[in-house]
Amino acid sequence: MSIQKKLAAAAGLAGLAISAAAFGHPESSLNLPVGVTPISQQAHYLHMLTLWVCVGIAVVVFGAMIYSMVKFRKSQGAVADTSIVHSTKAEIIWTIIPVIILVALAVPATKGLVIIEDTRNSGLTVKATGYQWKWQYEYLSQNDGKTETPISGVSYYSALEENSNFTRQLGSGLDPNQVENYLLDVDHPLIIPSGVKVRLLLTGNDVIHAWWVPQLGMKRDAIPGFVNEMWIQVDEGKEGTYRGQCVELCGRDHGFMPIVVVVKTKQDFAAWLAAQQPAAATATAATTASL
Repeated sequence: MSIQKKLAAAAGLAGLAISAAAFGHPESSLNLPVGVTPISQQAHYLHMLTLWVCVGIAVVVFGAMIYSMVKFRKSQGAVADTSIVHSTKAEIIWTIIPVIILVALAVPATKGLVIIEDTRNSGLTVKATGYQWKWQYEYLSQNDGKTETPISGVSYYSALEENSNFTRQLGSGLDPNQVENYLLDVDHPLIIPSGVKVRLLLTGNDVIHAWWVPQLGMKRDAIPGFVNEMWIQVDEGKEGTYRGQCVELCGRDHGFMPIVVVVKTKQDFAAWLAAQQPAAATATAATTASL
């Protein structure tokens, strides 16, 4: 087989490998997940656009290099041309082309950043506070597009689920492989509705934490004394359970601070929220009576 054919075969295999990585199983760690929110889908689109631009550039640049090395090698009688030391035209071309490519990529990227930062018209506002090593969720208000209604008394902590917490202890004698969603399950997940823009306010109580669920497409730091914000909106029909973790080193048990988001239909969420409010009112009354 000639060198040209070998190089062509290698390029073909490389192309297949890249395609498999880009369009493989949606849960593959080789590629960015598409996710279930507009933000995650926009991020995936930009990721794939940039990937294929880079692939195109690599094909042109390395193709020219390989062709030159093969076509003009010494064994074929090629003699180096030492007279070409400067070309104004070539320098202008290889400066303008990258600028055009970067500007073309900057336009959709900027649009994406604007969308990410736009928390207006949120239908639900939730405050998430990071603690060592758990989260507290406090439901603040709902907005139907006309009026904003405060939510009173719906607040709870979300910590590592009991089975995972016991199994992780040194000397527990239990097999982590036998625990479902080991270290990725909690006792009280965050509940949100699908098809609703949810504004999440993030802060920390002690050290810096970070709230991240890959399928939702967003990660933000929870910083003591500072309130960050982000928004998520899970598409209708994508109800289910989505898991993530704190991704800011926050101390000894940083690795045992999972995040679980359960997405319900609007009707199921309304029923859940209504059930939480009487319980919250009862707990508040009991606390008041004991004072």
